[in-house]
Amino acid sequence: MSFRRSIYKNPAQLRLMIAPGLATAASLAAARAAAVAGATTLDVDAAAEAAIVALGGKPNFKLEEGYHHTVCASVNDEVVHGIPTARVLMPGDVVSIDSGAIIEGWNGDAAFTIVIPDPARPELVAERQKLSDVTEQSLWHGIARLSTARHLNEVGEAIEDYVESQGTYGILTDYVGHGIGRSMHEAPPVFNYRVRAKGPEIKPGLVVAIEPMVVMGSIETDVRSDDWTVATSDGLAAAHWEHSIAVHKDGIWVLTAEDGGAAGLAQFGIIPVPIP
Repeated sequence: MSFRRSIYKNPAQLRLMIAPGLATAASLAAARAAAVAGATTLDVDAAAEAAIVALGGKPNFKLEEGYHHTVCASVNDEVVHGIPTARVLMPGDVVSIDSGAIIEGWNGDAAFTIVIPDPARPELVAERQKLSDVTEQSLWHGIARLSTARHLNEVGEAIEDYVESQGTYGILTDYVGHGIGRSMHEAPPVFNYRVRAKGPEIKPGLVVAIEPMVVMGSIETDVRSDDWTVATSDGLAAAHWEHSIAVHKDGIWVLTAEDGGAAGLAQFGIIPVPIP
């Protein structure tokens, strides 16, 4: 007889997810500070790892078989899973950084995108910044829907509706969000677009990583020769934003945001509630 692990955590388990969420947030703050023109993606990786270790954690990306870095650093047409290297960041680059921490066997996972300033090419920077902004706001629309929805797949509806309202962007369908807990990637899948099924019930104990990946052009992608880096087939730019969010008896809490998601959710009139 086989037993399927529940996708819902108990209150004690939710509390154990607070620390890795905060360590993940700290790693991304350090990565953001390090991601400047002239730095390498290895520099960004080192900054993120130091922040996780300082809080008593370990990089959970290093637990993925064959992966040896703290972050994924994806630049320009790279969408996700870019491997840090000696590549130098240049003005105008759009850079997505994905990171995660594990503490006492529990995981956090989050990502952000920035555009390196380039005064010589303001139109390029503005175009790429809008792509990042649309992706970030689609994430917050998804998180806001999580707080009110009855079923998980309503999140994807909210994300798709927002992205479509902003222009002719593409939402990747080959890569989606996921549950998170003892493993970085768990059931259930979290779609960034409409699907026919309703998905699991949203109720206390559900913890998910919502991560829209949005592109300027076609959603077709290829995996580079390193067997990790996912890039757009048409060479156009991409953005990736992610947070890990817990649903509990009193509301929702964004585990990978220092303020629990208060700033991002304020526009929706939603106040996140700390996990009791």
